[in-house]
Amino acid sequence: MIQSFNQNDRRVLKFPAVHPCEGISAETLLSSLITLSSSICNYQSKFFATQRRNARETIREIGILRMFFEEIQDRGLALSYSIVLCFSELHITFQKIQFLFEDCTREGARLWMLMKSEFVTTQFRVLIREVATALDVMPLNLIDVGGEVKELVELVAKQASKAKFELDPDDEQGARLVLSILNQFEKGIEPEFQAIKQVLDYLGIKRWSVCNNEVKFLEEQIGFQCSDFDEKEVPFLGSLMGFMNYCRAVAFEELDYRNANQMVNSETISCLNPEDFRCPISLELMIDPVTVSTGQTYDRCSIQKWLKAGNMLCPKTGKRLTNTELIPNISLQKLIQRFCNDKGISLAKSRSQSHDITRTIAPASPVAAEAMRFLSKFLARKLVFGTVEQKNKAAYEIRLLAKSNIFNRSCLTEACTIPSLLNLLSLNNMSTQENAISALLKLSKHTIGKTEIIENGGLRQIHEVLKKGLSLEARQIAAATLFYLSSVKEYRKLIGEAPDAIPGLVELIKEGTSCGKKNAVVALFALLLSPENSKRVLEAGTVPLLIDILASSDKAELVTDTLAVLASLAENAEGAVAILQTSSLPLITKTLRCSTSKAGKEYCISTLLSLCTNGGVEAVAVLARDPSLMASLYANLTDGNSHSSKKARSLMKILHNFHGTSTSELMASAVPHEQSVHVW
Repeated sequence: MIQSFNQNDRRVLKFPAVHPCEGISAETLLSSLITLSSSICNYQSKFFATQRRNARETIREIGILRMFFEEIQDRGLALSYSIVLCFSELHITFQKIQFLFEDCTREGARLWMLMKSEFVTTQFRVLIREVATALDVMPLNLIDVGGEVKELVELVAKQASKAKFELDPDDEQGARLVLSILNQFEKGIEPEFQAIKQVLDYLGIKRWSVCNNEVKFLEEQIGFQCSDFDEKEVPFLGSLMGFMNYCRAVAFEELDYRNANQMVNSETISCLNPEDFRCPISLELMIDPVTVSTGQTYDRCSIQKWLKAGNMLCPKTGKRLTNTELIPNISLQKLIQRFCNDKGISLAKSRSQSHDITRTIAPASPVAAEAMRFLSKFLARKLVFGTVEQKNKAAYEIRLLAKSNIFNRSCLTEACTIPSLLNLLSLNNMSTQENAISALLKLSKHTIGKTEIIENGGLRQIHEVLKKGLSLEARQIAAATLFYLSSVKEYRKLIGEAPDAIPGLVELIKEGTSCGKKNAVVALFALLLSPENSKRVLEAGTVPLLIDILASSDKAELVTDTLAVLASLAENAEGAVAILQTSSLPLITKTLRCSTSKAGKEYCISTLLSLCTNGGVEAVAVLARDPSLMASLYANLTDGNSHSSKKARSLMKILHNFHGTSTSELMASAVPHEQSVHVW
C-alpha cells in the first residue's frame, strides 16, 4: 500500500520516496500524510548538530499542514481527484523530508552532515519549494475547512514559495574550521587542541562513544563507496575518519567503557564459510548483497543485469517478482566484510580493484596518513608515561585502530608501541591485560609486528597470559596471537620449544569457551606445520580432547578445525596410534557422513587414509565393516575437489583390496605410504 523504509536500509542523503499506489483510497492517503507529518514534527525534540534553522522552519510549516490534514479527517470530507493528486505529491515530498531529517540527526553522521551542509541546505530549499508548488495548485476553495486553518495553509504556501533556506553561517564557519585542520594535517602540522575542541563542541561530540560512532559511520560510508565502485569521495571520507580517530584518542580522557566493551567482539580466529556468501547468479562472493521481493539475496550488480535483461522471475525460486526494488542486506554485508577482513580475501578477483582489507595498505589520503602518524606517537607516549587508566585507554585505541587497517598497524608498530604493550601484560588489571593482548594480536598480523614481538621477548609474556591470564578472554586472545606468530617457520619452532606454549593451548581446550577452544585448536594446527611439534602435541594429551570435541560440539567451524588437527597428527605413526587408541573411527566416519562442510569432509578422508596407511590392518578392518563409508567416499568423488577426490580413491582402493585378498596380500598391495598429506 504505502511502503515504509528502514533507516538502516538506506544510504545517507539518498531519498527513495515511493509514490502512493493509484488505487489507494483518499482516507488511507490522508491518514498516511498525518502520520508522516507527526513523525516529522517529532524531530523537534531531537538534536540537530547542523541545519538547526532550516529544520526548525520546516517543522513549523509541516506542523501547520498537519492541522489542516487532521481537520479534513475529523470532518470526514470527501476529496476530489485533483486534491488527491496534490496530496500524493505532498506525500512524496514529506517522505523525502523525513529522510533528510533522519540523516541530519543520524547517529555518527554529525561531521559528515557538517561537511555536506551546503548540499543539505539545497535539499531543504528544493523540498520546501515542492511543498509550495503542491499547495499552489491545490484548489483550497473545494475543501470545506475552517477559515482560520485555510488562511494558515495559504500563509504556508506563500512562505514556502518565498522562503530563503540558506546555509547557516555557523555551519559554514564550522566546515571551514574542519577544512583548516585537515589542511594542517596534510602539511605535517599537528593542529591546536583548542581548534579541535571547538569543532567537537559545535557538533555536540562530548563523549568518547559519540566520537567513536562518528568513526564507525565514516568507515561504513567508505565501505559503501568502495562496494559501489564510486570512490571519488573516499579520500575525503578517509581524511575525516583520520581526524575523528585522532579526536577520539586525544580529546577524550575517559573511555565510555561499558559501551565500548560491546563494540569489540570476542577475538576469535574466524573460519566463516564463504559458500554462504556467494551470489546464486554469479557464484562469487557478494560485494553489495540486496534482497528482492521473494526474500532471496543476490549481489546487486548480478540481479540488476538479470532485471535489465527483462527477467521478472526470481532466479533462485522461480517465483514472479512483485516489484524491482532492491533492499540492501546490511547484516549479511557486514558478515562478508568481517570474513574477508579476517582472511585477507579479495572480493574482486575478476574486477579491476580489490575492496577488502588490502586497500588499507596505503592510507586513504595524505591527511589520513599524517593524522595516523601523529596519533601513533601520541599513543606510544601514553603507553610509557600515562597513568594506568591512560595506558588502558591507549591500548584499547590501538586495539580498534589496528583491527582492520594495514597502514594503521604499520604506523603503530613503527611508533614502538609493542614493547610497551608487552609490559602491560604483567599488570594486575584484567581490562588492561585484555586490551593489551588484543592490541598485540592485531599488530601480530603485520610482518614487522611479528618480528617486534619476538625480538622484544614477547613470547614469554604471551605464554604467561595463555597459562595464567586474568580472564578467559585474555587467554583465548593469547592463543589467537600465537596462531599469527606461528605463520613464520622460525617462530613455530620457538613456540613449540617453549615449555608452556602447547600445554597452555591444551589447557584452553579443556577450560575455554567455544571461542577459546577454537583459537587453541587453530593455533595447534599452525604449530603442527613444523613436524617436530607433533610429538609435543601428542605428549600434552591433546587427542582425547579433540575426539571429545567431535563427539559433543555443535559448532561446525570448531569441528572442522578439530578435524584439521587430527588429520595432521595422523600423518605419522605415533599420531595414528594415539587416535586409534581412542576408538574414534566410527565417530570420524559418522562426521564424514553428516558434515555439510567440504573442508570437514576432506579432513575426515585425510585422517582415515592416514590411519589406514600408518595404523595397520586393524584400522582397515574396522572401516571395511562400515557399510556407509563407501557411499560417502563415492559421493566425495563428485562433490569434492581434485585433492579430496584423490584421497577418496586411495582409501577406496585400500578397502577394496581388504575385501578381495587375505591380510598378507592386503598389506603387500596397499597404496604407497604418503610422506605428507596436505590438509590445509
